[in-house]
Amino acid sequence: MKFIWVDMTQKSIRVEGVPPEYVGLGGRGLTSIFINSEVPPTCDALGPENKLIIAPGLLSGTSLVNTSRVSIGGKSPLTGTIKESNAGGTVAADLGRLGITAIVVEGQAPKGELYILKIDKEGEAELVSANEYKGMRTYALAEKIHADYGVKQAVVCIGPAGEFELASASIQVTDVDGRPCRAAGRGGMGALMGSKGLKALVVAQGGKTPDAVADPEAFKEAVKAVVEAVKANPMSGGMMPALGTAGLVAPVNSMGAFPSYNARKGVLEGWEKISGESLAEILQKRGGNPSHMGCSQCIVHCSNEFVDEQGKYVTSSLEYETIWAMGGMTGVADLDIIARLDFLCDDIGVDTMNTGVAVAVAMDSGHGQFGDGQAIIDMVEEIAQGTTFGRILGSGPVAVGKHFGNPRVAAVKGQSIAAYDPRAMKGNGVTYATCPMGADHTAGNLVGEYLMQILDPLKTEGQVETSRNIQIGVAAIDCTGMCFMAAVALVEGAGAEALLNAINAKTGAQLGPEDVGVLGIRVLTAELDFNRRAGFTKEDDRLPAFFYNEPLPPHNTVFDISDEEVDSTFNFLK
Repeated sequence: MKFIWVDMTQKSIRVEGVPPEYVGLGGRGLTSIFINSEVPPTCDALGPENKLIIAPGLLSGTSLVNTSRVSIGGKSPLTGTIKESNAGGTVAADLGRLGITAIVVEGQAPKGELYILKIDKEGEAELVSANEYKGMRTYALAEKIHADYGVKQAVVCIGPAGEFELASASIQVTDVDGRPCRAAGRGGMGALMGSKGLKALVVAQGGKTPDAVADPEAFKEAVKAVVEAVKANPMSGGMMPALGTAGLVAPVNSMGAFPSYNARKGVLEGWEKISGESLAEILQKRGGNPSHMGCSQCIVHCSNEFVDEQGKYVTSSLEYETIWAMGGMTGVADLDIIARLDFLCDDIGVDTMNTGVAVAVAMDSGHGQFGDGQAIIDMVEEIAQGTTFGRILGSGPVAVGKHFGNPRVAAVKGQSIAAYDPRAMKGNGVTYATCPMGADHTAGNLVGEYLMQILDPLKTEGQVETSRNIQIGVAAIDCTGMCFMAAVALVEGAGAEALLNAINAKTGAQLGPEDVGVLGIRVLTAELDFNRRAGFTKEDDRLPAFFYNEPLPPHNTVFDISDEEVDSTFNFLK
């Protein structure tokens, strides 16, 4: 167990044991508790006082399936709040196999200087000049790094948007095939990485110095039980391998909750053309891969490889949220255009969701027309070119709204909502409003409750309590490195017991089911404390005004959960 501290001002590296206050933490728990302790909440997010922390999950680097999520934390340049953004690929497993608990990047390199942080198979780290890579997009960059350092390297990098320090800039992570198509997209963490002068982190694969497992035999048994639970679950073992996350397009449109045309409607005209079923059919016809393995040790295979009509690779993976942001919000019902935009965003290094919503605001303001795919491609290209409009677009939907004088922006604390309209999925509205990191569906998505008809999405009853409970559970799961697509099978019953057994066998702890909630509350408490000290109040936990007063077709409902109820979401702090 070790921390690698990188001082970009001094260009120095030191390696230390894990500080006692962070022992036993991983993933989001480590990044959020660390940032709350070590970063001044009122600091400039792009200044030298902010820190970038990269942490694999507590179980990353072990033999447990689907544990290759890496958490990347800091003060968000987009929202001004605390932020943890996570990504798949291989790097979490690669860091775990080297016994690296976290990498902390602090200070700033002189303006104009870029560096690569290189970590070899022995876990030794060094800073190497990256000036020759300046301005490179992520696909060309990953290819050049693999040519220079060898193909057995995980790459964590930024594109031009990160170098420009744009608030929607992502951090891209390579998948099992070495392509930078996994993204820590939300919160502008690519801008934070760019502000440090760090172009890429390159981690050698095949490390053989992982942290010890306290009880290897118990861990093996837990791994078997987790595999059984994941394969038996209808979502992780059925829908996801067949359709991926795109399988949500049909049910969410059918529920009238697919925000379309800058959230003016809840159904996209022609949504059938961009559904998971259509995507699978296109991939089968063209020779693409509908059940691609994108991340280390994945048994869900929710990824895909989208190819064009000639069978040439376009992007991986075409996910539900991107299909919505670049399709529903912009009025585009064409998977070829959406796939092209997904590739462009990964290559330039911007969040597909924040960027798609920013485009929708521009179109809603008369800058282009809904449904004009080429116009969107041209807009996104401007981000890479660094034009005046490109920099505005790359700064997110709120910046675009201000530019055009259009207040109709679907964002909370500066971050765009996700692919579930809060007027038709009211519990997701609670999550958008209260999540410490801005509107973030991964923090507490109630779509499963709605699809299983556990909760009525159009009624106010039960929404706050359910959002609270899911946010607590997700905060705990995010500490482990476990992918959400597998975690759906591990929230209750034998699956939950198996995951808890794996944590105990790995760490030697004796945690019970109640301790999961305690951990989640601890993480959320740290995040909320940071935001409070940064100046955020309950008044910031509000949706945009149009969600309260503009009925959403086809149900013609508004978000009508009271401010008092929303403010009770985190009542465990009282």
